[in-house]
Parts: sequence; structure tokens; C-alpha cells
Amino acid sequence: MSGSEKNVRRRVITPTSDPTNADPLLRPRGSQQYEAQPNGCERAFVQGSKIKWFWAPAFFGFWLLLYVAISIPACNRLPRPLTIQDEAKHPDQFIAERAENNLHALVDIGPRVVGSRQNEMAALKLLSQKMQKIRSGTANDIEVDVQVASGSYVHWSMVNMYQSIQNIVVKISPKGTNSTTYLLVNSHYDSVPAGPGAGDDGSMVATMMEVLRVLAKSDKPLKNPVVFLFNGAEENPLQASHAFITQHKWAKYCKALINLDSCGNGGREILFQSGPNHPWLMKNYRRAIKHPYASTMGEELFQNNFIPSDTDFRIFRDHGSVPGLDMAYTYNGYVYHTRHDKADIFPRGSLQHTGDNLLALVREIANSPELEDSSKYAEGHTIYFDVMGWFLVFYTETEGVILNVIVALASLGICGFAFKLMSVSSGIKLDKILKRVLHTFFVHLLSVVVGAVLPVLLGLFMDAVHLPLSWFTNSWLILGLYFTTFFFGLAIVPAMYFHWTKHDKLPIGQRVQILLHCHCLLLALLTLIFTICGVRSVFVLMLSCLFYTMGLIINIATKLHSKDVAWVIPHIVCIVPPFVFFAYFSHGFFTTFIPMFGRFGENLNPDLAVAVFSVAVGFLTCGFIVPVLQLFNKSKTIITALLGVTLLCFIIAMTPIGFPYRPATNVQRFAVLHTKRTFHDAENHIRRQESGYFIMPQDRRTYTVKNAVINMTLAQRIGADCEKEINCGLPLYNQRWHKTRKNSLWIPASEPVLGEDLPTVIVLSKKPLTATKIRYEMQLSGPNHMALFIKPLNGASVKDWSFHKAPLRLNFETPYFVYFSWGVNGDPLKFWLELEKPNGNWNSSTVELGLGGHWTHHKDMLTPDFKKFLDSFPAYVDATPWPASFESRIY
Repeated sequence: MSGSEKNVRRRVITPTSDPTNADPLLRPRGSQQYEAQPNGCERAFVQGSKIKWFWAPAFFGFWLLLYVAISIPACNRLPRPLTIQDEAKHPDQFIAERAENNLHALVDIGPRVVGSRQNEMAALKLLSQKMQKIRSGTANDIEVDVQVASGSYVHWSMVNMYQSIQNIVVKISPKGTNSTTYLLVNSHYDSVPAGPGAGDDGSMVATMMEVLRVLAKSDKPLKNPVVFLFNGAEENPLQASHAFITQHKWAKYCKALINLDSCGNGGREILFQSGPNHPWLMKNYRRAIKHPYASTMGEELFQNNFIPSDTDFRIFRDHGSVPGLDMAYTYNGYVYHTRHDKADIFPRGSLQHTGDNLLALVREIANSPELEDSSKYAEGHTIYFDVMGWFLVFYTETEGVILNVIVALASLGICGFAFKLMSVSSGIKLDKILKRVLHTFFVHLLSVVVGAVLPVLLGLFMDAVHLPLSWFTNSWLILGLYFTTFFFGLAIVPAMYFHWTKHDKLPIGQRVQILLHCHCLLLALLTLIFTICGVRSVFVLMLSCLFYTMGLIINIATKLHSKDVAWVIPHIVCIVPPFVFFAYFSHGFFTTFIPMFGRFGENLNPDLAVAVFSVAVGFLTCGFIVPVLQLFNKSKTIITALLGVTLLCFIIAMTPIGFPYRPATNVQRFAVLHTKRTFHDAENHIRRQESGYFIMPQDRRTYTVKNAVINMTLAQRIGADCEKEINCGLPLYNQRWHKTRKNSLWIPASEPVLGEDLPTVIVLSKKPLTATKIRYEMQLSGPNHMALFIKPLNGASVKDWSFHKAPLRLNFETPYFVYFSWGVNGDPLKFWLELEKPNGNWNSSTVELGLGGHWTHHKDMLTPDFKKFLDSFPAYVDATPWPASFESRIY
């Protein structure tokens, strides 16, 4: 044998009866006869490389069960309310029953509108008596002061002017203290016209009274005084807080604020504004609070005007530079600012929830060292959120930026490593894997776009066929109408891509993992982008990336990532916590916003807005869940079934179930003013005079009452008058009405009964200042609530006036809007205007004034015809009525 032959290794195949011992190269390709047999669990769930199709309902049901069984109860959880009988066992705690008694006593007075006897006398007397009772037998010093103030400021584009409005201010201090550092706690006891004001804001007033009682009798000392401001003019809007912070003797000593308000009736109070730039307040909140409920996202939505409300917090912040915490009820916003905002439906557990929190928070902040010089601790914005109401997560904005960047980069890195491992395990070159990743990423982007467009189109369609707000009462319809439509679009595009590329060598399990990795890449990139843009709410995307990456690390560590289906188990386990949290978070979001669509006005298509919200929430909560549908057999059929759910819910929307409104609980809102309008020409002659019902719709479905209300078929849009009359010739009540005035309706009617105190402007003097300037001195008198509109004519301009200077300095659009109200003193308001005409021609008209008068709390002035008209509204309508007048004069 030659040397070369000796070096040759020979392989001898020995015949054997054991097929598993045969050469693998000799086995029939694709043969499964000798593969490892699946275990019992695999046989139950898996067929081939996919999950059996009949497990799809269980998959959907699992996530729905988490939402219903965990997330929703966490949103609605309230503590057990303490009764007066419990006080002996809990002598230093908040007693919800006492607060409830306070609430009933206040609400029994009736609507408390600025200028009414109920607000200026009855409520003031009740609160004063409560304060005197608390003062007796206390170990602390308690001072009570009744403030009567006048002033003005600019609210949006309106000069907000007040005269003789009232505040009740109570200061509780440790005996013998000389501290000049105070904590301010604020709520308001006034209400909107015709509204009992139990939720807004009687509940917070009642809570403050009980907290004050506990502090007064407690042995636990306060290091610094606490000022409790019961303000009597918030609904005007925000006048009494401005009066306090700019004029009261204690205002300059207030270094921090807790503001309490409401846009609902009960539930849990949410902390939705903090600071600004004072993270020490959130540190105190985290240490003290017993039932946390807070959201940075709520703060950003509120401050960017997504919520159609404002609070005293802004006044204290802008006019007093007082940092603080802003908290409010948002549950059951359906009755907010309606006659159904009653004490009887306010949950006692909500009072206990807020009382526990407020009492602990007052003690914590009043005793904190940071309060003494809070300016030293103005370190920037914060990011905060509660987790299921169990605890609060809080960190600074700088820490948030670092955390976002680390998690986003780590997610990108781990996904890149997963792609490399996929190349090794599949035997496919890395560049080809990356090419598949690129294709899948663009497919995913397309699926997100399609998923977003479909609900938007559905929202436009629902409005076009007169079915908006079908989910207003039965909010679960949103899930069936808009979420399922989004999920369909998000799933069907990759399903078609996988179908068209079904001969790809990469197993379907690996391809679905690439799809999920691409979603993680997208979230990581969005996290970086929004972090650069300074959006603090991007923490939600960061959390989603974090938990997905954790699941991916587990799959890589256990080598399950190379399996067809088994990798789904760690993936789902790690996605459950963020899903439950996001579902909890989103449920609170929708619970707050859905009732608001009943008062967003007629300009907004509510279904379009809900469609956009659904896309955002669906993308956040289910972005890592929907792609798993591709692992099921008959995946396209399962995905298409989502459209069947949408169709079913659309059919339901057309039935009485989809009708938005219900009497007393889910009402439709209208402001209805029995109005007399009078217009004068330049010679002071009446050129037009008419009476009718001025109707301001609050939502999109004005047509719902068309066939029910008397003469509603005669209603005309007021838009034509906006072209020829000052401010459309309407007695607008506030700035929000001013923005939507062109959508208001007018129905001719008999003349209203108006008070003897008709709005009147008297020219006291008219003095030329120069050849091109003139000065009018005038006097305004009338009812408690008036609107003054000022419009220069024929090239004239207002150069100066006695009102707030900001509208002139900032070149506000004319006509200028001055809102004026008075509380206990109705003396005429004297003012002056300086006008300039460059051409010096004073023979032509110079200025036009529009005068609006409102008798908001005079039920005795409603005429029989007006009452009959109001009675013709369906039972599900809350119509807020009062007499009003409008008059224009030219000078």
C-alpha cells in the first residue's frame, strides 16, 4: 500500500435496523418520520411551525381579561370612607362623612354665581360659620379674613375685569410662630349658572374644610403656616385667585401651592400639573401621598390646550410666580357644569381618597425645609407617573433624557445582536438578513400608516352619515369601531407580505421576530427623536422598548429565539406588565376625555379625534401584540375577522344603543339665552331690533333635537351677522363662546323680560387731545355680568385706554373684548379711550361699542314662552338658560 493510500480515511456504513442511526445525508429530505416527536403541550398548541388557529380567541381574550380584571379596577379603586363613628379610633385622620356633610350644606344653597345672593351672602355666611366653629378649642392660631377686591388681567385674548368679588382666606399657624413662609391651598366655592357645583368645586371646598378641622385639633405641629383660600370667583373665569395673589396681604409669603379643582364628579383626583421647575414638590408628593395618581402626560396635554379648561394654578404661576401642584377630579365629566352635578351622586370614597392625600401632603410640604426658600430648588422639569395607583415613579427631566437614550440605544444594540444570531442559526448571510430587516421595517411602517388611515377614514365617515358620538354613553364601542380597525391595518399589511414571500428560506417564527424587532427599532428611534424635542411623555415609548428588550434578552440567553414558536412565551410574559400599565393609563385617559367631547363645540369632529387617540393608544399598548397574530394558522382569516367586529359595532352604532345621550347621566348640552338685540346707526337711531333665542351648541349633533324643540326648524346660523355686525351682534359670555360664535343659532321669539339694570354706556366727556387724537371718558353700568366690545372705525385706532394695556401692546384683533363682572358692589365702571385718526377727520364715525348683558341667576325673569321653549327640549338635554341683551352704538 502506498503512503498516499495510508493517509486516506475511509468511512464504512454498517447496515442497521435503527433508522435514527442512519446517516443524516441519506435521510429523505423533508422527512419528519424520524424527527423528535412533539410533547403534549406542543401537540395542543402547535401545528407545524404555527399556533393552531382556534387558540386565537383565547389570545384575544387573555389581553381583554387583563384589561377588565386588572387595569379597570385599578382605575376605579377608592379607599374605605371613614365615618364619624370611626373618629374615636382614628382621631387624627380625615373623616369622609364630615366632608360629605360640608358638601351637602354648601350645595343646598343652590347655584352660586358671582353676584348672586347665594354666592355673595349665603355661601360666605356658611363658610364663615364653619371657620368660627373650627377656631374654637384649637391649639393653633387661626385667622379668618374676608377679602373684597377689584382688578383685571388678560385671559387668552380677553380683558377679564372684576369689581368687588370676595374671598374667604384662613391662615392656620403654630402658636407663637413668626414664620413668613406659607403654603397656599386653594379651591373655589362659586359655580356656573344653573349648576349645583357639587363636583366643581364644592367637593374640594368640603375637603379643605375637613382638612382644616383635623389640622386645627391635631397635636402634630406645623412648622410653617398654611393659608386656605376659599375663592369666590373662579368660574368668571379665575378672577378671585388673581385678586388674592396680586392684592392680599398674605400673598407675598406664599411660597408653594396646592390647587384643587374638578372637571367631573368623583373618582380619584389626578395630579396633572407640577412646578414648574421645582422637583422638590414632587419629592414631597411621593413621600406623603397615600393614594398616588399622577401623570406627566396629563400635564403636557393640559398645558398645550388639548383640554378645554383652565384652573387657578395658571394665575398663581403667571401672576405670583408660586410653584405648586394642580389636582382635579376627572371621573364622570358627563355632569360637569350641568344641573346634574349633584352631591347625591358624589362618592364618599372619593372624599376619603382626596382627604387622605391632601392632609398628608399639607403636613409634608408645610414642614419641608425647601419651602423656606423654594427659589433655591428650581432645578428643572420632572417626569412622574403612578403605577396602578400603588406607587409613584418620579425623576428629573435630565435623568429622563439619560434613561431614554440608554434604553433606546440598548434596544437598538440588542436587536442588532439578535439579527446576527439569526444569521448564524439559519445559515443565511448577515447581509441578506439585514436586507430582510430593511424590507420588513418598511412593511411595518406601511402597516402603521394603513392602520392609522383606516380609523381616520371611519371617523370621517361616521360624521358624514350623522353618527358621531355613538360611543358617548357606551364607550366600549370605541374598541370595536376604531381599535379593531387600527389592528386590522397593522396586521393585514405584514400578513400579505408574508404570504407573497412564503417561499423565503427563513422560518415564519424568525420572520415574525424580525417584525417585532422592527417595531422595537421604530419605538427606539421615536424615543430619541421626541427626547431631543423635549417631550417628557416619551417615557411611555421608553418603557415599551425596555420591557420588549428584556424579553428579547431572555430569549437569547435561553436560545429560544431560534425556535419556531417557543420564543413567544418569554415575549408575552415580558409584554404583560407594560400592557397592564398602559391599559390602566389609557383607560383613565379615555374616561377623562370621552365626556369632554360633549363640550368641545361644533367645530371638532369627535370621531376623528377619537380615531386619532385610538391609533396612538393602540400603537402603544398593542404594538408588540398584534404582530404575534402572524404566527397563527389561518392568520389572514383571523385578521379579517377584526373587520367583522368593526362592522358589527357599526351596526350597533345605528341602533338606540349607539344613541349618545341619556337623561341625567350622559346629557347633551346647550346654552340658551333669551336675547334682545338692538343696533344703532351713526345718528343714534335704531336701525335694527329683534328678540329671539340665542343658542350655543356644545357638540357636533345639534340636529338631534331639530324635530323635538319648538321652532327649531326655523333656526338660522348666525354667521351672516358676523360679516356686518360687531362681534356677530351676540352677547357672548366668555372667551370660549367668542371662539365658536359663528356656529351659534338664532330662533326668532317674543321679547325677553330684562332687569331694570340694562347695560348702559354714558359719555361723560369727549376731549380733543391733538388734531389727530381724541379722548372719550365713559361710564358703564348694568347687571353682574357684562361684555364690552370695542371696534375702531374709518381708519381710527385705539392708542390708549384705562383697561389692561396688553391687548394694545400685543396688537390683539378687533373688536377688543372686555369682560366685566361685579360681586357685592355694582357701582358704575368709569373708563376712558384715546383714539387716533391719521387724517384728522372727526366728522365720520370713530368707534363702535357692543354691549352684552347677562342675568345669569335670575330664574324669575324667564318668561312663560321661554319656559315652554325650554320644556320642549328632550329629557336628555341640559339647557342652561338666562335672559340676555345686546346693544351696539356708534360714536
